[in-house]
Amino acid sequence: MRLTKFTDYALRVLLLAANRQEDRITIEDAANFYDISQSHLKKVVMELSRAGYLIGTKGRTGGFRLGKDPKEINLGDVLRLTETDFGLFECQVGGGSCIILPCCKLPLVAKRAARAFLAVFDEVTLADVLSEPTAFAQLGLPGK
Repeated sequence: MRLTKFTDYALRVLLLAANRQEDRITIEDAANFYDISQSHLKKVVMELSRAGYLIGTKGRTGGFRLGKDPKEINLGDVLRLTETDFGLFECQVGGGSCIILPCCKLPLVAKRAARAFLAVFDEVTLADVLSEPTAFAQLGLPGK
């Protein structure tokens, strides 16, 4: 199973915001720090803001910051927000047809596997995966 870039970027943005809780971060700074597309990152920040994980401010002094305590941000919930599909086989994704589907038990195994995958992330909060602030800062956080 591979997560989308959208989810990868969402987790990175949350980690950055958690390490810079006292500051607002611009999309430009975050995109430059991670060397990723500003337009794609803007969509990620908007989605995380709609869900309350980030608080965004428009204008010249705008940017985003963490909207919740890192201990309150469950990674399983973030994955469910940002991933649209956990189907492992074509028959689970919709639109696909397979001649053995009526008698195949693989989709049931795949559903169990996806539940187990998410269960691991359900046990973890953003606070659990934060590095020491000094270690993250040594990477050259934007605005520092």
